[in-house]
Amino acid sequence: MRYWSGFILFILIIHSSVGQNGLTDEMKEHEEQFNASTKQINQFFRRFNGEEDKDGNRFNPSDKEFRSISLRKNYLPNLFDLNNERIAQEAKQFVKDVADKQSPKYLDFHAKDWFAEVQTVFLKGGREISGLLYMKLQQQGQGYEWVIDHVSFDHYQSYFKKDTSATKRFLHPMSHELDFMTLRKALKNESHSEQFTARDFRPDQLTLFLHELNQGILTFKTVREVKFHFFTIDDWYFSLANFNRMGYNSGWLIDNVVPIQNDQHRNAIKNYIYDLD
Repeated sequence: MRYWSGFILFILIIHSSVGQNGLTDEMKEHEEQFNASTKQINQFFRRFNGEEDKDGNRFNPSDKEFRSISLRKNYLPNLFDLNNERIAQEAKQFVKDVADKQSPKYLDFHAKDWFAEVQTVFLKGGREISGLLYMKLQQQGQGYEWVIDHVSFDHYQSYFKKDTSATKRFLHPMSHELDFMTLRKALKNESHSEQFTARDFRPDQLTLFLHELNQGILTFKTVREVKFHFFTIDDWYFSLANFNRMGYNSGWLIDNVVPIQNDQHRNAIKNYIYDLD
């Protein structure tokens, strides 16, 4: 965001010294690029839905251009990272689908199936550790709030190295006949007690994270990057990333789009994003 904040200041200086009519063609082009950039998530929603033009002017719901099919067909391709040729074919089909005249599809800010992936840095024992926080919107009273839904930290993964080999320790199937007193030996001096849990056991990283945060073991330092994931459009998944660069194709843009085959495929994508594979 430092580029755009510096550019805004430069524009203000130019305006104050020479006025709007004194802007050079180059400055006018930079200003047009600034207007074309999708600078906020709410703006992405409006542009995706056809509620705002390329210059950032919002349409009134009574305007004929409001959610116009032709406007959306022409403008939606600009909401993709045009430097990413890998998604070009899927992007064309996606635009055709969401801007279909018979059944157009729109984004709803309060829909359930979209969330943020926040790349964070914390301090633990004097050293930096990176981790992902997955944030979702939750209704609170008459409004909404962002809440932490899940976390993924590499150092939590190292806590639980479950032994699946044939030589792993186990509780004898007749332990119940001994009132489970076999637990005394099994859990004595055991650093990896997870080997006595069910095969499908997954550690709850969010609980571990909150415990360490509440105990002062973890201290928040900064956010490095934010990404958004959308499952709100039927039969599609897409992600949103911020491209801070010169040109007309910048700001919050779709950097990946995938057609969803079925519920199993949808769950597989979500598990991959949440690092649950």
